[in-house]
Amino acid sequence: MATKAEERVRRTSVASVHVHYVNKAAKAGRGRAEVDQVIRWLTGYSQAQLDALLADGTTFQDFFDRAPAMNPNRVLITGVICGHRVEEIEDPFMQELRRLDKLVDEVGKGKAMEKVLRVG
Repeated sequence: MATKAEERVRRTSVASVHVHYVNKAAKAGRGRAEVDQVIRWLTGYSQAQLDALLADGTTFQDFFDRAPAMNPNRVLITGVICGHRVEEIEDPFMQELRRLDKLVDEVGKGKAMEKVLRVG
């Protein structure tokens, strides 16, 4: 059973958080392109699809439910984000959300994109 806070997150629009993701990346000299790249890598959305979802106020719940192709390598995303170890989160939705947060966090810390995208 989801907590009230988790339910609120599920109903939050991706666009309302995306701006914060971009701002976080900017602190490391990165931009929207890198943020969108990790989102596309994780979810399988095209840039046009992502732009449309951001424009129409899609919620995080719908965003993950409709994702065309969640990347199978996302299981390689490990570590702590928001006080939780990503690989130990039991709720599938919250785990995907924290995986996204972890990717954006790594972009915001200036980590090489090859490492962020778990290449090689």
